[in-house]
Amino acid sequence: MSKGFFITFEGGEGAGKTTVLAEIEAALKEKSYSVVRTREPGGIRIAEQIRTVILDIEHTEMDSRTEALLYAAARRQHLVEKVIPALNEGKIVLCDRFIDSSLAYQGYARGIGFDNVKAINEFAIEGYLPDLTLFFDVDPEIGLTRIKNDDDREINRLDQEAMHFHERVREGYKKVMETYPNRIKKIDANQPISNVFKDAMVEIDKLF
Repeated sequence: MSKGFFITFEGGEGAGKTTVLAEIEAALKEKSYSVVRTREPGGIRIAEQIRTVILDIEHTEMDSRTEALLYAAARRQHLVEKVIPALNEGKIVLCDRFIDSSLAYQGYARGIGFDNVKAINEFAIEGYLPDLTLFFDVDPEIGLTRIKNDDDREINRLDQEAMHFHERVREGYKKVMETYPNRIKKIDANQPISNVFKDAMVEIDKLF
C-alpha cells in the first residue's frame, strides 16, 4: 500500500480555512479518496484536553513558552496516534493547523524566537512535515470582522488579542513561507469562499 498525503491548512483568525477544509474533504470523498479530517491542537482525546487548557479565555496569565510547549506536546501525541497511522494506511490527512502555526504565532508574533520554536517542534514531529501546506492569507481586519459576524464560531483566547498581534501573525506566516517555499502555497483568503475553495483545489490537484 502506498503512503498517503499529509495536507495542512494554515492562516490567521477568520481566514476561512476550516470552512474550506470541510468543502475539500467532501470534494475528495466524492472522488472516492480515503480522507481523514483532523485539527490542531486536538484531533484525539489527549490533544483535545490540551486544547482546552491552551484556548480557555480565562487563562490570560499563560506564559508564552508554556503555550508553545503545550502546542508541541499536543502535536506530538496527535501525530503518533492519528496522523502517522492514517498516512501508513495510504489515506489523505487534512489537518487544520500544524507546525507552521507555532512558528507564526509563538515564534514570531509572541516574540519567543523563530528558531527556538522550530527546535522544540522538530523534536516533536521527528521529520514528519506535510506534503503540502495551504496558507490562507487574509487581512487581519477582514478576518476578525468575520469572527464577530459568525455566531457559531468558537471564540478562544487568541481571538481576543489586539490587532497588532494578528498583524504580527500574518508577518510570521510570510517568514514561514520564505523558510519552506516549496511546501507552502499561498491562497488569497480575502476572496469569496467559493473562489478560495477553487484556488485551494488547484494546488491539491497539482500535488496528486
